[in-house]
Amino acid sequence: MTRSRTRFTSSTGTGRLARRAATTLAFASVSALVLAGCGGGEEGDSGTGTDAGDGGDKQVIAAIFSGPTNDADYNAIGLKALEAAKAEGAETSFSEKVAVTDVEARLTEAVGDGATVVWTHGSQFYDATAKVAKNNPDVNFIAEYDGLPKDQPANVWTIDRQFHLGFYGMGVFASKLSKTGTVGYVGGLSLPFSMAEVHAMEQAIKDTGASTTVKPVWTGDFNDAAKAQQFSTQLLGQGADVIVGSLNQGSTGTFQAFEGRPAGDGWVTAKYTDKSAAAGEHYAGTLEYDFEKPLADVLAKIAAGEEKGNYLLGFDTGVTIKMADGVPADAKAAVEKAMADVKSGAVKVELNTAKIG
Repeated sequence: MTRSRTRFTSSTGTGRLARRAATTLAFASVSALVLAGCGGGEEGDSGTGTDAGDGGDKQVIAAIFSGPTNDADYNAIGLKALEAAKAEGAETSFSEKVAVTDVEARLTEAVGDGATVVWTHGSQFYDATAKVAKNNPDVNFIAEYDGLPKDQPANVWTIDRQFHLGFYGMGVFASKLSKTGTVGYVGGLSLPFSMAEVHAMEQAIKDTGASTTVKPVWTGDFNDAAKAQQFSTQLLGQGADVIVGSLNQGSTGTFQAFEGRPAGDGWVTAKYTDKSAAAGEHYAGTLEYDFEKPLADVLAKIAAGEEKGNYLLGFDTGVTIKMADGVPADAKAAVEKAMADVKSGAVKVELNTAKIG
C-alpha cells in the first residue's frame, strides 16, 4: 500500500507525516521477539512495516509525544523506541509537544492520515485515546496507563508503567546510601502514581528493617528546575542527605542543590534517562526506562491478531536501576538483590496510591 506525502500537524502547527512507498521488508523480526507476559517532530520520520490484521500490508505507526523529542528524557526514550520499530520495518511518524487539550485532534488526524497503529506516549493521553479508539474500531491503539483501566476498548493495548516497582528499588538504594537516616523525594505533581512511588520506597525501607525516614515534596511542575532546586535545598537543610528525583526537566534543579558540597557529602538520583553528565559527582544513579522492547512486544502481539491487552513494565521488561561507579559496593549489592526479588516475585510491591500528608 503506497501513500502520498500528507500533513500530520502537531500542536505547534508544524508537524508533518511522511509516507514512503512499500518495500518487501516485513515486520516478522519484531514478531520473533520474546513476548512479555504481561509524556511530533516537525518532520516526522517514515518507514515501512506490516499491518496488524493483514499479512501483506504495512504496519503504519503514528506516535504522539507530550514534549520535545530531544529532551533527553521521557519523550526521547519514546522516540528511540519508535525508531527501533522503524528499523524493524514499520512505517513511522510522530508529533511532539502535544497538549492534552489537543491530543484528540492529533489522534483523529493520525487515523485520517492512514495510521494502522497509534501510540500515545504518556498516561495523561489515555482518556482521549480510548475515546478515539472506540470511534475507530479498525485501527489499533497503544496507550499508557498506571494500573488497569475500566471499559478498555477492544482495540487498545495499554502499557502499565508500574512506577511503584522501580521506586521499591530506589527506596532500598536511598536507604543504603543515607548516613543521616533521612532521604528526600522530589516529585512534580502529586498524582496517584507519585503517591505510589513514595509508598513503595517506604515499603522497601520497612522490608529491609532500616529506620530511614522519607520526606516527600512536590514542586507542582515536573519541568521547573528552579523550584526543584529550592525544594531540594530545603530538604538538605532538614537533614536529608539523599534526594530521589521523580522529575523530567526539573531534575537539573535537584543536581544544582548539591553545588558547593564536597564529594561524598550526599547523593542524588534521577528518573527515566542517565543524567550523570549534568549531575556531577553527587550522582548516584538512575531509575531507567526503555520502551524499545515493550513497544516491539506489543506491536508483535497486534500483528499476531491480539488487539487488546495490558503490558506490564518491570525489571524484566524495560526498567532497571543504573548505578554510578562511585556508589558503595554494599548499596549496589542491596539494589541488585531488590531488583531480583521483585522480578522473581519473592517480593510483592504494594500499589498504594493513598494521598500522603
